[in-house]
Amino acid sequence: MSIAKMKKLSVIGLVSNREELMEKLMTLGVVEITDQEDKLSDSQWHEMVARDSDEQTVAEFESQISRVSQALSVLEKYGTGKKPLLHTKKPITLREFQKALERKQQIEEKVAHINSLSARHAELTNSINKTQSLKLSLEPWIEYDVPLEEKETSTADIILGVVPSTVDALQFINELEEKVPESMAKLLKSDAEQHYIYVVCLKEKRDDADDVFRTYGFSKVHFGDMKGTVKENISALEKKVEELTAEKVQIEESIRGREGDSEDLELLYDKLVILRDKAAIRQNLLVTKKTFYMSGWLPAKAADKVSSLLEEVGCYYQIEDPEKGEETPVLLLNGGFSTPFEAITKLYALPDSRSIDATPFFSLSYAIFFGMMLGDAAYGVVLAVITGLVLKKYKLEGMKYQLIKMFFFCGISTAFWGAMFGGWFGDLVAVVGKTFFNADVSIPPIWFSPLDDPMKLLLFCFLLGGIHLFIGMGLNGWLSIKDGRPLDALFDVGLWYLLLISVTLLLVGIVPTVAKWMAIIGAVGIVLTGGRHKRGLGKVIGGFGSLYGITGYLSDVLSYSRLLALGLASSVIASVVNNMGSFGGPGIKGVILMAVAFII
Repeated sequence: MSIAKMKKLSVIGLVSNREELMEKLMTLGVVEITDQEDKLSDSQWHEMVARDSDEQTVAEFESQISRVSQALSVLEKYGTGKKPLLHTKKPITLREFQKALERKQQIEEKVAHINSLSARHAELTNSINKTQSLKLSLEPWIEYDVPLEEKETSTADIILGVVPSTVDALQFINELEEKVPESMAKLLKSDAEQHYIYVVCLKEKRDDADDVFRTYGFSKVHFGDMKGTVKENISALEKKVEELTAEKVQIEESIRGREGDSEDLELLYDKLVILRDKAAIRQNLLVTKKTFYMSGWLPAKAADKVSSLLEEVGCYYQIEDPEKGEETPVLLLNGGFSTPFEAITKLYALPDSRSIDATPFFSLSYAIFFGMMLGDAAYGVVLAVITGLVLKKYKLEGMKYQLIKMFFFCGISTAFWGAMFGGWFGDLVAVVGKTFFNADVSIPPIWFSPLDDPMKLLLFCFLLGGIHLFIGMGLNGWLSIKDGRPLDALFDVGLWYLLLISVTLLLVGIVPTVAKWMAIIGAVGIVLTGGRHKRGLGKVIGGFGSLYGITGYLSDVLSYSRLLALGLASSVIASVVNNMGSFGGPGIKGVILMAVAFII
């Protein structure tokens, strides 16, 4: 239940043994190889050594990983296999892994083929969208039966165009034919945005017609090199969409037929990730023509294993303790109950390597507070059973495992506090008994019901809050002692313990005389020592400022009333929903309504 002690590792070996060492270290998985930028910036080192790998190598592996990942995404998207509720890694032996990768070239060909199918599928989708857009643009002109390639005759121009819907189309046509008698216009269709019109005009009167066009915002429409009537083009486009869609469906079937290749692709993906990581790690190695150098960190308990490995490979090495105050990697070591709660610690930030791991101390309080806030035994049982089954059925790891295991413990806590407070799906037992059996049936609380005695729960929340704060203060004092500052622990924690405990005793009326003197000693001590790091008048001001901090502790304790608020809210909401479910009475309708309320 602490942060693992770390040892510093330095290694020098032959380049010929480098690959073997890297493979074995990666398999062992206990060494963190550090960057050597500080040595490369040193002129003496810079002249003798160079990085073992470069960013280009890593980038090449990233590119390959991206292609395999894309192929896997395509198979997942169009696959028909049932997706698991939780994705877990499939266990495989090292021999099976290596044997499968003997077909690396064939697997890469599968990746290329799947990605080419995906690319063609994207092209078809794009072509279908463009074709449908073109078809939609033609539909308003479907009544225009002149071939689109006929844009003029020897004496006249044929003009297709639109005017805004805000324009009176008939007024536009009348004015055009009035000012340019040698023209003819016809409204084909109107929609919410514009009017679709075609115009025939003598060429020598085109300038006059353009003047009218400009007045009404007439915009010419062009259909490029299309030939045939609008209806013929729409028919051709519909046929093209059908052909493209058919090819698209065929490609999707081909992709689904490749679904069985996903396992090979996953193996290749894992191998490429390993090679990428190895190349990235090798950037932290320094090499000459025949030797290499690396340094890093390892847990002290793994020192013997690493020493044996290095001797087996034939490397010169040195394992030593870090220098005083030197920052090291952080590895949390917790027991079975606390380990799942590391997910909460990591969610915010890992502790400093010279500090302490607070996970064992807050894990129990987290589970207790979670259970009190939900406060329903039945919900707790459901949560514990579901998460327990997930843990048993799926081989989870990492953050997923920690979160599910944490909610398993929180479910047990919820069931405990629900039983203590008498909550079983709220007051469902009492409501069902009264509604359907006209009987006063209930499951009494083991301790008390918060709805009946909220003040009792409020005081209990304050008690838990005080204990929680005292634990935090104690950890702060422990850190001070650990860092060789025992007086800081006495002044910043011990005196506050004395003052806060005495104030609590005075409030509850226990040994008031003793408590009064304890409070005086504690307060005077805080005033005298609170500003010890300042000078002159700052010492006095700092001392009284520190004593004023008692208001902060008071507000912190009062903030634990949120446990009461959330616990009561859960109980009240459950009770309201149960009562709504009873509105249907004892008949069939009532059963259905109660079932709906229960599901909600």
